Amino acid sequence: MGEKTYRGMIGSLLYLTVSKPDIMFIVYLCAKFQKEPREVHLSSIKCIFRYLIGTSNLGLSFKREKEDRLLGYCDADFTRDRVERKSTSGGCHFIGGCLVSWTSK
Repeated sequence: MGEKTYRGMIGSLLYLTVSKPDIMFIVYLCAKFQKEPREVHLSSIKCIFRYLIGTSNLGLSFKREKEDRLLGYCDADFTRDRVERKSTSGGCHFIGGCLVSWTSK
């Protein structure tokens, strides 16, 4: 498998994270290995595609609420990344019952 093919797969998955935020973190992890991807990285990418095929009927939905309250949640995990020993954090924001933004670093 070449680096170009692997990068193309990562690019497609990054595009999908806009509507499928549940894959954002694992896609980010796989994207870190674009320079020298190994067979285990390709296996992870294939697993993500199988997950997407199995959950194609799921997605984001927005509904109107009487009270549009802004809620925010965040979480952090300090230096538990076993590969690079970096901190991980994430968060999401809701207006009413609808997810409007999220982040993962």
